[in-house]
Amino acid sequence: MNWTAVATIYKAEMARFWRTFLQSFISPVLSTSLYFVVFGSAIGSRIQEVDGIDYGAFIVPGLIMLSVITQSISNASFGIYFPKFIGNIYEILSAPINFLEVVAGFVGAAATKSLFIGVVILCTASLFVDLSIQHPIAMVAFLVLTCLSFSLMGFIIGIWAGNFEQLQLVPLLVVTPLVFLGGSFYSISMLPPVWQTITLFNPVVYLVSGFRWAFFGQADVPVLLSLCAIGGFTLACMGVVWWIFKTGWRIRA
Repeated sequence: MNWTAVATIYKAEMARFWRTFLQSFISPVLSTSLYFVVFGSAIGSRIQEVDGIDYGAFIVPGLIMLSVITQSISNASFGIYFPKFIGNIYEILSAPINFLEVVAGFVGAAATKSLFIGVVILCTASLFVDLSIQHPIAMVAFLVLTCLSFSLMGFIIGIWAGNFEQLQLVPLLVVTPLVFLGGSFYSISMLPPVWQTITLFNPVVYLVSGFRWAFFGQADVPVLLSLCAIGGFTLACMGVVWWIFKTGWRIRA
């Protein structure tokens, strides 16, 4: 592994993040505050508890997952699409580095950015509600795996996209609805039996459920199944990335 190449790509990607650090910090703080005003106050006044958990605290894991997933995809997709757009991708491909080093640099930077956002949201949420994390190691594991897996997905989207409109197409029309319908702000046990069964086909349910278990010790689906789901998704994305670099799909003239 050429760690110098990985560090070079990583630092170049992180440099853009540091240039807009203030916006990157303020945005999740404001959005988290607004979510607590809307969901915590408006809906929370009608739903005091969910499965014995205060509703304000209950939505925190889903709120973190929502932001982390969307930020991971956005950061990684733009990170690899921009070199394609300006033509620098060919300099990277012609350099004496393999695809693992390229992916590690871009995906590592995107995952770091989204992990930072997740931590900021967690700290902001703790100002509104009392939070206790029952399984901190599992919480960190779920958070890191989510950042990595969806950064890989964003990397794939960035390679696939032919213009800036396509870059936003999948996150806007597919990922965001799946997150909102994946139990981020409610428990799937609150749904009718038929919809509970349908919801189980949403992969985001397993992420949110496992992450919420790390906080409160309660989950809508078995925790082991959640780990298998995120692990399988990560391996699938890695397989797609390997195939892209092997065939040169969308990255070679």
